[in-house]
Amino acid sequence: MTISFDDFQKVDIRVATVIRAEPFPEARKPAIRLWLDVGDLGERKSSAQITRHYDPDRLVGRQVLCVVNFPPRQIGPVRSEVLVLGVPDPDGEVVLIRPDLDVPNGGRLF
Repeated sequence: MTISFDDFQKVDIRVATVIRAEPFPEARKPAIRLWLDVGDLGERKSSAQITRHYDPDRLVGRQVLCVVNFPPRQIGPVRSEVLVLGVPDPDGEVVLIRPDLDVPNGGRLF
């Protein structure tokens, strides 16, 4: 399936920095709760199933890409406000997508 450039523009993908991360033991699958600084959009929360490759303490300060214009989802006691993006490793586990260089939080992917 192909989409138009206008369709692509509807997905708002922004850079954010993890400002806090902690285990999320209440999740059905192992996950980490994230608090993200998305620049002018403020602080947003998310839950991510990224425990295979990431430790909460080592995520703080890391920049990631996330979709900011999906409606919030309730995941157990967490209201996930953004979708943090990743790609699968050879075993299907999530590897986060991030910029090569530090860039301003809130920058939009184009």
